[in-house]
Amino acid sequence: MMKLRNIAISGAAAALALGAFASPVMAQRDPAYAAARSAGQIGEKMDGYIGIVGAENADLRRLVNDINIKRRAVYAEQAQQNNVTLEEYAFSAGCQLIMKTVPGEKYQAPGGAWETRTSAPPQRDSRCP
Repeated sequence: MMKLRNIAISGAAAALALGAFASPVMAQRDPAYAAARSAGQIGEKMDGYIGIVGAENADLRRLVNDINIKRRAVYAEQAQQNNVTLEEYAFSAGCQLIMKTVPGEKYQAPGGAWETRTSAPPQRDSRCP
């Protein structure tokens, strides 16, 4: 079983993890990502990555893969700086990203099922810091 430590996630890492693509002036979300997220086609997973909810198509798979590759790169760098494993860092990021979902967005509940965020706090894994 994974033992978690409190891991600080920097603003830049959190922005990239949320699917933001940093520019010198301001981080902007990819419009395709924002549309898929608000349409409930993708959601935050407990492991810190984005997952496809329901039907998949090639464009959606490419979008999710691209975001997850970028997240993994940030997580790997941050894990090394924080002296934790990639999995520990990604899981901690997943906990935070699920908490940052807004009503109507999808997230993965501790049991693995996809849930739609309501005005209530999302269900969280008991291992979340």
